[in-house]
Amino acid sequence: MKIRRFYGKDMREALKQVKDELGDDAVIMSNKKLNDGVEIVAAYDKEPTISTKRTAPVTTSAPKQRVSSTPTLSEIIGDSGPDSLRALLEKQIHAKEASSQSTQSAPERPKPQGVNGQSHAVKPQQTPQMSASHAPQQNDALNEMRQELASLRNVLQFQVAGLLQQDKGRNHPLHGYLTNKLQKMGISQALANEVVSYTPAQTDERQAWLFLLRLLANRIQIEESNLLMTGGIAVLMGPTGTGKTTTVAKLAAQAAQKYGAENVGLITIDSYRIAAYEQISTYARIIGCSVKKAQNAEELSDLLFQFRNKRLILIDTAGFGQRDVRLIKQLETLKQSTTANIRSYLVMQANCQYQVMQQTISAYKQISLQGCIFTKLDECYSLGEAISAAIEHKLPVSFITDGQKVPEDLKVADAKFLITSAAKLYKKHVLIHTSDNSLNNAAVAV
Repeated sequence: MKIRRFYGKDMREALKQVKDELGDDAVIMSNKKLNDGVEIVAAYDKEPTISTKRTAPVTTSAPKQRVSSTPTLSEIIGDSGPDSLRALLEKQIHAKEASSQSTQSAPERPKPQGVNGQSHAVKPQQTPQMSASHAPQQNDALNEMRQELASLRNVLQFQVAGLLQQDKGRNHPLHGYLTNKLQKMGISQALANEVVSYTPAQTDERQAWLFLLRLLANRIQIEESNLLMTGGIAVLMGPTGTGKTTTVAKLAAQAAQKYGAENVGLITIDSYRIAAYEQISTYARIIGCSVKKAQNAEELSDLLFQFRNKRLILIDTAGFGQRDVRLIKQLETLKQSTTANIRSYLVMQANCQYQVMQQTISAYKQISLQGCIFTKLDECYSLGEAISAAIEHKLPVSFITDGQKVPEDLKVADAKFLITSAAKLYKKHVLIHTSDNSLNNAAVAV
């Protein structure tokens, strides 16, 4: 099977060239409309017999630019063409069917269509076999190109962000220095950029640093009336290991010292942790107050009715992570309680990662939070993360704990104390001239 191309000004002239050159047995593979004519691809099995009536082929140079859409043969010559042309096309179909076995070896040969009012020629394209074999390779290549483009975009974004940061540092060196100090103290980048933008223009580094610390202290919300002052019903919730039960015991002990043990009641709905009730009952026995256990919302409502005459009622809950499905069930139990005015407090470790605090607050905000309690301040190397989470979520801070002693290690939250503690931790553990590790490395280098 051999293939030749013919060019003509129109379809009739090109078909005439095919008939004169290859004879009636030639098979038209495809046709394509060009800017200055028509191109026909024809195939033949044997050398054609040269006709004495053959005219010189019209050679036209292939155009540089081709039209993307290919009209059909009927659109070019119309259905009013000569009968000899229609007969020629029908004869080509019969010839193709007769030589189907020999033409299977030609991969680019398309399957011709009928001629009843339709064009015999098709757009030049790959056969289904070739398309099926090359499709996975093309998809893999496209996916690889997309991944490379995405990687380049990420790198460019990182470089542009770095250039912008360098430009900002050159234009406002003091702002860049203060932002870096706040981030090392644990303050989130967004909050650090926000507060630094308020720095007075004409000021030195020390005055600007003190101004930022005072500004952060003013941004921290502190609960105006805490539990020990007003009493009422409060539920303490939070992830596991944050010290909820110990905090409940500290609050109950301080309330018993202030109002008397008979005016304090404890309730636990922690039915998951082993010996949870035994632990809180031990604290209640030492303090001298009443303690009960509730399994569901109905029992909780009954116990709250029994304790209705007490000044302070504290509810201890089971510790669940923000992704634990049992957390939703516990929150629903609290929502279904018929007792009004239950104040909810979120207990969080002050030494947690910033992202963990963000996710925890978002998960427990399904119910209205009255405030939060930061625990384990004595185990912190940085307080900026807790401060950032409280400021950004506008969550009031009620109490802080800094040890295991009951009830001494519980304090009413104070914004100035939190900022001062954060600055001291930064100076002690982050600054180069106060870091033991940096001093050791410097000695080794010398």
